[in-house]
Amino acid sequence: MNKYDTLKLENQLCFPLYAASREVVRKYKPSLDKIDLTYTQYITMMVLWEREEVTSKELGSLLFLDSGTLTPVLKKLEEKGLLTRSRQASDERNLLVSITEAGKALRDEALFVPEGMAGCLTLSPEEAAALYRLLYHILGKQV
Repeated sequence: MNKYDTLKLENQLCFPLYAASREVVRKYKPSLDKIDLTYTQYITMMVLWEREEVTSKELGSLLFLDSGTLTPVLKKLEEKGLLTRSRQASDERNLLVSITEAGKALRDEALFVPEGMAGCLTLSPEEAAALYRLLYHILGKQV
């Protein structure tokens, strides 16, 4: 082993994680194009379909996104009429993100997305569950 072995791409754990993430997002694209959402917009809507209203800070935390990434996503979704952004009455420093009726309606249109993705990964259910746990462990979250 020489001193440069640690710099080889094949020795990096981060690279296959990065490449696999990009590959999964690439596989989502055809399904998401049908409902006119990017992957980041889709995961944002997933939170809103579940919670209906959330602060932008909470949303960023749930999605592991900083405000510089999240703000343009929220702006675009608001332009599409899927959510509204407003200042929280109790604390105007907090931006409240709320789903609209159009955003709620999109939920039914999106039902085919997870079903279509299920067959895209070549993992057994056990492998998928183990990977899920490991990835959340890396993110510091218990599942």
